[in-house]
Amino acid sequence: MKNQNVTSNLDWISILIYGALVILGWMNIYSSSLPIETVNFDISAIYGRQLLFIALTIPLIIVILSIDAKVYEKFAIVFYIVGILLLIGLFVFGKTVKGQTNWYGVGNFSFQPSEFVKTATSLLLAKYLSDALVILKNTKHQLIAFAIIGIPILLILLQPDAGSAMIFISLVLVLNREDLPDWYLWTGFFALLLFFGSLLIEPEYIIITIVVLIIIHFLRAKRINRNPLAYLMVFIVSTAFVLSVDFVYDNVLEPHQKDRINVLFDDGVDMKKEGYNLNQSMIAIGSGGWIGKGFLEGTQTKGGFVPEQHTDYIFTTVGEEWGFVGSTVVILLFVALLMRLLYLAEHQKTKFSRVYGYCVVSILFTHFFVNIAMLIKLFPTIGVPLPFFSYGGSSLWAFTILLFIFLKLDANKVNEW
Repeated sequence: MKNQNVTSNLDWISILIYGALVILGWMNIYSSSLPIETVNFDISAIYGRQLLFIALTIPLIIVILSIDAKVYEKFAIVFYIVGILLLIGLFVFGKTVKGQTNWYGVGNFSFQPSEFVKTATSLLLAKYLSDALVILKNTKHQLIAFAIIGIPILLILLQPDAGSAMIFISLVLVLNREDLPDWYLWTGFFALLLFFGSLLIEPEYIIITIVVLIIIHFLRAKRINRNPLAYLMVFIVSTAFVLSVDFVYDNVLEPHQKDRINVLFDDGVDMKKEGYNLNQSMIAIGSGGWIGKGFLEGTQTKGGFVPEQHTDYIFTTVGEEWGFVGSTVVILLFVALLMRLLYLAEHQKTKFSRVYGYCVVSILFTHFFVNIAMLIKLFPTIGVPLPFFSYGGSSLWAFTILLFIFLKLDANKVNEW
């Protein structure tokens, strides 16, 4: 059955929230990038260019919604291959900015392919998992799914861009939803806990804690499940991991990565140097109080104390000028969008649409959570933009494509009976 008028089936709740976030994002970019002496609107300024990027999303959305929904599934592998080739091409044709080769530049125009590869990876992952023969209890199928996610991660880490690579890792949450054994997720969480714990606590205390936990689990487990060799293996691997943390920290991590971890733990950090950005962002957010200083009235913002405030640090403008109340409204809008998309994903009629919907939620949630968490010292500072808020055409268009492909799939579900 051919698609009917897609606009009649679109989820307008999601679209309205999307529009509100884009408008609020531009208002904060305008405030954070507007020079004090400016009188006339300048289209070449940061806020002017962002407005142009926003205007161009309209024809982009029209194109996305005009394409037959089946195209996104049928050509998922093509989108993925093109994305991988773009990532590989960066090592030859990419331009290096701040030590990272993750941009293509043509004149004044630049774009970051890793942002768009998130959509391509999500489409191929959804395509693969929608195959009725694919069962994630099967080791071979697990390896293929991990490879789909892992190939772009490897290429992005070589740029190097750990922030963008981390976003792809969040797609493991989608695999977990599609019956990947829970121990994968718990192992990752436990490894992260051990890594940061080993940086704060002496290794012997960590190892003693591991032994106690293993003993407790052994005593509480059913007798039929008590395999001493399995418990011994967990102890050996966990202990080896703990003892290797210092080596990895000292010899593998780059100086700027160590600085970001040290800033998080206040470990010998100079707040005028490596800790400056985070310190200023927390001052800006905290100075907003309950209701903020008012639109265009932020002293930290106008004084330019927060570097690159219109990009990854855009939420500091919200905190300073709109205060706790305004920040809460923005956070609630993001939560509302995520919850709505989660609801839509769970009510899809095809597995492809459902899996892709969960990919969209995982990517948007990770961006949203990490960006805000790093500004209030709950997560190491990494280059992760706030969806629909942070400045940049690549970011805005990539998130728009990611979202509206799902809304197209959702609108088409009435024709999938």
